[in-house]
Amino acid sequence: MQKYIEKFVRYLEIEKNYSIHTVINYKLDLLGFNKFIAGTQLEKIDYLSLRKYLAVLKEKNLASRTVGRRLSSLRSFFRFLCREGYIKTNPILMLSSPKLEKHLPSFMTEGEVGRLIESAFAKTQEDLLGLRDRAILEVFYSSGLRISELVGLNLEDIDFISGILKIRGKGKKERIVPIGETALAAVRKYLQKRNKQINALFLNHHQRRITTRGVRFLVVKYLNASGIKPGVSAHTFRHSFATHLLNHGADLRTVQELLGHASLSSTQIYTHMTTDKLKSVYDQAHPHA
Repeated sequence: MQKYIEKFVRYLEIEKNYSIHTVINYKLDLLGFNKFIAGTQLEKIDYLSLRKYLAVLKEKNLASRTVGRRLSSLRSFFRFLCREGYIKTNPILMLSSPKLEKHLPSFMTEGEVGRLIESAFAKTQEDLLGLRDRAILEVFYSSGLRISELVGLNLEDIDFISGILKIRGKGKKERIVPIGETALAAVRKYLQKRNKQINALFLNHHQRRITTRGVRFLVVKYLNASGIKPGVSAHTFRHSFATHLLNHGADLRTVQELLGHASLSSTQIYTHMTTDKLKSVYDQAHPHA
């Protein structure tokens, strides 16, 4: 089984061009399944084996989304094995995935975003790390980036004249997204003070590219400083970006492009509206409002 997992991993890296994080997750899921079947020959794995594995996952009280992801990894794996001729029939075809719970993404109000960003300049406007932090928060909210996309930005990826960013997203797919003048101004001010010989856009105090962990840390720091509700994270900027665009009239397809979603269904979780927006639409549309 191990050698087939390695073949599949190479296929994901070379032919599918998946990101390193996606490949690692697939591999971990498959190694977990390999441990469960404990040396069973590939040809002996059948529908019943997979049902037993699904039962074990449910006994561990894992979230439905986690179980669904592990089954998705197995589906891709067995589909690959069938296509390459390593097995004659696909044992997972009849196995159904658990129904996923639907959760509305958490987001900040426009006022909360403003308070959070302003807290980055609360102490001094001339401190280099303060300038960097404000630029990071502004770019986060202005362009709706994933945290990995933000830390991966280089100096040549930002076009100050056209007001656009070149993003390398999931699966190494590139896309162009706009960036607002407020965020551009914050980045300019930061770049005027930092070492311009290093290609990475955002640097840590060691003058190296800032990590995702470093960004999460600074978001928590400013959350505490601004008194925003708990439960907000770096990814909440992305949720807030999409929610605010839709609430102000942007169409779903445009938001899909900006977020870099491959499927429109991934973007549809943002079609919720704030209570104020719902009340406003109701007051305008209902004859007895």
